[in-house]
Amino acid sequence: MTRLHATCVVIEGRGLLLTGPSGSGKSDLALRLIDRGAVLLSDDGVDVVREGDMLIAETPATIIGRMEVRGIGIVETPNVGRAPLALALALDEPAERMPPDMLPTTDIEGLPLPRLAFAAFEASAPLKAEQALRRWGLVYE
Repeated sequence: MTRLHATCVVIEGRGLLLTGPSGSGKSDLALRLIDRGAVLLSDDGVDVVREGDMLIAETPATIIGRMEVRGIGIVETPNVGRAPLALALALDEPAERMPPDMLPTTDIEGLPLPRLAFAAFEASAPLKAEQALRRWGLVYE
């Protein structure tokens, strides 16, 4: 098991991992995605386990259903406890105007996870995140 300083939401059964340092927009983007129908898996800490050829994101027991909303505090949020990871959005890397068809990957538990450099604070970020998940966020077959 690997614990990541990240946030994860689930869209259509697929885990979208949001990575970056404090203040990079993980919780902000997650909140906006939740407003569009995503479900919180975990905020500010995600456990990842390998199950065969799949990476599964899980909520650490100490933060189930809790989300930090900057300027508001810790709020209770409906959540799902686990989901297969499909894509990581790297909020600490400058987004490319035209990313490659084959994204770079990040290795977690010995398996590659597609990683897209992403600008979290743009007004269109939630829509772009959903489009990225549709384009590159393949669920394991």
